[in-house]
This record gives sequence, structure tokens and C-alpha cells, in this order.
Amino acid sequence: MIEAIGNTPLIRLKHASEATGCEIYGKAEFMNPGGSVKDRAALAIIKDAFARGALKEGGTVVEGTAGNTGIGLTLVAQAMGCKAVIVVPETQSREKLDFLRMIGADLRLVPAKPYRDPGNYVHVSQRLAQEMGAFWANQFDNTANREGHRHSTAPEIWAQLDGKIDAFTCSCGTGGTLAGVALGLRDLAQKANVKAPEIVLADPEGSGLYGWVKDNDLSVQGSSITEGIGQSRITANLDGSAPDHAERISDSEALEEIFRLTQEEGLSVGGSSGINVASAIRTARRLGPGHHIVTILSDGGARYQSKLFNPEFLKSKNLPTPPWM
Repeated sequence: MIEAIGNTPLIRLKHASEATGCEIYGKAEFMNPGGSVKDRAALAIIKDAFARGALKEGGTVVEGTAGNTGIGLTLVAQAMGCKAVIVVPETQSREKLDFLRMIGADLRLVPAKPYRDPGNYVHVSQRLAQEMGAFWANQFDNTANREGHRHSTAPEIWAQLDGKIDAFTCSCGTGGTLAGVALGLRDLAQKANVKAPEIVLADPEGSGLYGWVKDNDLSVQGSSITEGIGQSRITANLDGSAPDHAERISDSEALEEIFRLTQEEGLSVGGSSGINVASAIRTARRLGPGHHIVTILSDGGARYQSKLFNPEFLKSKNLPTPPWM
């Protein structure tokens, strides 16, 4: 199972490419064993913990997560002879919660609270790990997360495009994917003595990261139905990544891309993928025709049936519904 993580395909996105005159690609991270890009972070964090002696076979991993990292950590932990205790806000999609239970995670649900509140799921998981004497994964501030992407995701993208990449864009939760890929691509560009790709942070409404990139302002505006992305602080993983640009994407714009990918290209993806593709299209239009842009298809749509593909839920939020429903 461990060797099955990574080396995912890079898929040319037909509509996005044709609409912009660029070549836009999505890294198919939904094809990892746990079904998301977070498998990479989980593997990197656990391997690093083993290497440092912070975790041993038979030990327990504790983490606070919106769901996907918990899935990745549970599967990787079990493959390496450990157990996982996963703390999740109760507002996350039913599908992810059911999946965590199905694969044997010790699931602890907590009320959704902001990071500044001691009851926030991240703080609860830290206290729980201390009480249990277990290893706290700390995905937001454990830089093994971004190093995993720096040494796996970035080199894969570079090799798949023979170094012909003008921009990379993706959304941030922990910041591990964006920062790790950014650092890795810059390393590779420097070695090849070529211009480094532009790094674009894609951000949902209700997050402060767009303002951070644009004006060093982390204030939050609006809200989003997306899960696991958006942030109102600079994590250790994101610190020092220095994105070149940012795009703020609305839920409606993201949903249009999700529905188009499903109906026109046969790709079923989740909310962060919609934000990522919308950002890639905006980036392509800003840079002009002829550029090569890469983004992340973070996870599959099946984890969001009760929200993104539920007409009643979407109508209650005044959002567009899937045209085939």
C-alpha cells in the first residue's frame, strides 16, 4: 500500500485548455489509495515520525482533520502496524465520517469552532495525544508535510512535463501541498537554470489567505461550503512559501467547474478541485495563450454526495445545482 501512494497521472483538462489557449493539467491525486492528496502528507508525517523515534510499531497516531488527512493517516498507520485516533468537526460531510468509521479509525467528533477557541478540533487532538502519550501528527505545523510534496509531488510534475511548466496553483488547508510543490519546483528550476513557475494560491471565500498574499492582511470575508481548505493563520508549512499571486474563488464558480468536469470529461472531483481548476483557468487567462499550468485534483466527488451533489442542500445555499439533476 505504501508504494502505491504517489506517481499519479497528470490529466490534460480539455475544456479548461481549449477555453484559454493554454495547456492546463490536473494531478489526479484522487487516485491515491486513500482517495486524496492527503495520503502523501500522511505517509511523509508517519515516515518522519518513525525516523525520529517519535512513533514505533504498535503506537498510536492522533490528529485533528477535516477528514481526508484522517483517512490517509489511518490507512498508512495500519499499513505500518499502528492505530489512529482522528478528531473531526461534526460539520464535515457524512461520507467522509462514514469512511473513517469503515476503515477502523477511532473517530472523535467535536463541535466546529474557530482556531482561536480551545475547543477547535486541532487543539482537542493535541490535548488528546498528550493525555494518551501518543504521537500527534500536527499536519498544519509539522513541516514533514510539505517536505513530502517537495520530494514527491513536485519532481513528478516536473518529470511529467519535462520541466515545461509556467504556473502551479492550488488551494491551502495546511499549506503543505502548495508550499511543498512551490519549493520543489523552484529547486528544480534553479538546477535546470530556467525561470521558476509562478505559484498561485487558490482561496475560497471565508479564508484570509488571499488577503495575506495580496496585502499581508489575514482578515476573513464571506463563507464557503468547501471542506478542508481556507485558513486564517499562516501555518509552519505555509510560512516561507512566498506565493507569487492569489485568486479568490466563489463557491458558484467552483461548482460550475466541478459539474463541467463530471459531465464533459468524466472526472468526478470534490470542492477543492473545483476551486483549483477555476484558479488555473483564471491564471491561464492572465498569463495568455501558450502557457502550461498545473493544478491538483485533490479528491473524488463521492465524498461530497450529500452536499456538492445534493440539489436540496445547494438550493438552500442559493448555489447552482448539477444540470443533470
